[in-house]
Amino acid sequence: MNTRTVNGEMISDPRALRRALNAYRTPSLVRSVLEILVTVLSFALVWVLMFVTLSAGHWVGLLLAVPAAGLLVRLFMIQHDCSHGSFFRSRRVNDWVGRVIGVLTLTPYSFWRHCHLVHHANSGNLDRPAVGAIDTLTVRDYRSMPWGQRLRYRLYRHPFVILGLGPAYVFILLNRLPIGLMRAGAMPWLSTMGTNVAIAVLVSAMVWWLGAATFFLVQLPITLLAASIGVWLFYVQHQFGETFWAHDEEWTFEEAALRGSSHYDLPGVLRWFTANIGVHHVHHLCSRIPFYRLPEVLRDHPQLRSVGRLTLRQSLSTMRLALWDEDRRRLVPFAAVDDKREAPRVAC
Repeated sequence: MNTRTVNGEMISDPRALRRALNAYRTPSLVRSVLEILVTVLSFALVWVLMFVTLSAGHWVGLLLAVPAAGLLVRLFMIQHDCSHGSFFRSRRVNDWVGRVIGVLTLTPYSFWRHCHLVHHANSGNLDRPAVGAIDTLTVRDYRSMPWGQRLRYRLYRHPFVILGLGPAYVFILLNRLPIGLMRAGAMPWLSTMGTNVAIAVLVSAMVWWLGAATFFLVQLPITLLAASIGVWLFYVQHQFGETFWAHDEEWTFEEAALRGSSHYDLPGVLRWFTANIGVHHVHHLCSRIPFYRLPEVLRDHPQLRSVGRLTLRQSLSTMRLALWDEDRRRLVPFAAVDDKREAPRVAC
């Protein structure tokens, strides 16, 4: 039997575990529809309350951007489940629900789905392109770079860029073109341009109805905050000390899922807003499980609860990590590999 130790937990035959998880793949039509209705109606209600309070000159209404952003993140997670074909049994329904939500999340659904599925197929593999992932260099690659490229990478990995400028750039600007797939046929262009047209129509209608100043005063903080939350979730799900990267000959899908994806164990309210995406190791092991069934997996397979577990407090320290140390097989901060800290080499 193929038994692995993952973060101190004995996982008997990860491939057999993956097959066992297929039992949780079947979605409930009633539950899926209810999840969408509750999220959409809650988002609309909070949005209207925010609009009314700000229109009346009560700037405290900006605080409503926090729950509104959380609900927009939840909509993105439903779109994410649709991209895996897990939210409805029908692929056509999954795709059209995903496309409609993509207008609200500023994400071209079909283009993003393609990139995200590549991420799932290649996650943790040092020899395959890191499509749809946070760029991460190995210590060797970083040390071999000229200082200018090192500086650029340090700026890219700065928290203000990753959680501030980066999310705004990705969702507002980068998603408007099929970057990376511009010569890959019609699909990327139809997806991005179709989403752009739908966004333009929706925004124009809202501006005509409500006025540009008030509309953007409401929507922009929600969008920016939701984008930062979404990128943070994606970051912490793969960027933690005991994560997993390996070269092709040592890489397996199951090990990359179990060791390379965290179990972000959030408080109950945050689990609801993030649609259980914190159970990311299970999601990577079997991406066809709808988010509302992921707690069932942890209930029935308790050995998975502590695999890659990160609490909210523990996750804050992951922002220091920036480089994959192939010798120590862990992520390390820049300070651990600065030239001045390198051990002297002794000639043999």
